Amino acid sequence: MDTLFFDSDDLDLTEDFLSRAYARMHIGSDTPQASRARITRTAMPSVSVDELDLDFEMSYSVTPLGRICLCLVHDGTIEDHVFDGVQDAFGPGDVVSFAPPELPYAGRVCRARYNITMLDPALLDQVAAAAPGRRTEPVRLTGHRPHSPAAARHLSRSIGYLRDHVLSDPDVADLPLVASTAAQHLAAGVLAAFPNTALADPTATDRNDSGPATLRRALAYIDDHAHEPVTVADIAAAAHVTVRALQYAFRRHLDTTPLARLRQVRLSHAHAELLAASPLDGLTVTDVAARWGFFHPGRFAALYREAYGRPPHRTLAA
Repeated sequence: MDTLFFDSDDLDLTEDFLSRAYARMHIGSDTPQASRARITRTAMPSVSVDELDLDFEMSYSVTPLGRICLCLVHDGTIEDHVFDGVQDAFGPGDVVSFAPPELPYAGRVCRARYNITMLDPALLDQVAAAAPGRRTEPVRLTGHRPHSPAAARHLSRSIGYLRDHVLSDPDVADLPLVASTAAQHLAAGVLAAFPNTALADPTATDRNDSGPATLRRALAYIDDHAHEPVTVADIAAAAHVTVRALQYAFRRHLDTTPLARLRQVRLSHAHAELLAASPLDGLTVTDVAARWGFFHPGRFAALYREAYGRPPHRTLAA
């Protein structure tokens, strides 16, 4: 996991830092003598979460980021934000996508404290597939605001959860299964919140491809690769079907999802590891949970109790 800290009242230094941390940009202020910027970044592969506190008014003009850039405003406002003919303003509680990854944007930060979460656009393709006719194109967002206040709140909670329960602990965030699982959850949350080009419902071809043979190939792949950072797209490729066909097969035959099945298999491995542990190993439930991709101890304990009838610490103690 990577961590960056920046604290300066020098506008030129701030512009240089922002250009290196995001993309080449130009910033300006009518009060350059009072332009304090504080920025903290925590990042893992494919995802970064920044907290910014700019106690002055700053204009910005940014070249394309090449990444999906989400902005969650805590205090203050962001005014005159423009890209590709769109103009908008954001205030406390708003969560938006700043611009498509391939487009520049500009605007003004007005004494604001806000969160910037960036993710690799390829993450969307790991959890969804484009609609027919777009198979060679990546999944992309088609709107910059969530489709409902409830969707915005859910995404805001997902970002806070990632920041506070994954990236806050470098030892956890550096575990491959945790990083993969957390990134996929965030990507799924983004797709659930924003209009996009993904097609969730299976096509006729997907339905034809969702038979028992597809399910057997998918289950075998999950069993053999549960210890690796597996994505839904990986499972679909191993089963030789689309992501939609894979998801439909799991709903049709098992009334679950591929990721839920993967979580179940990993939970079984964690259970076996707790059973085999010795009190002299110094092993903790949190260690085992994180190693198998469960980055929230409370959630792991609830899943474990549901599956095995007792809390994980009792298995370890026994």
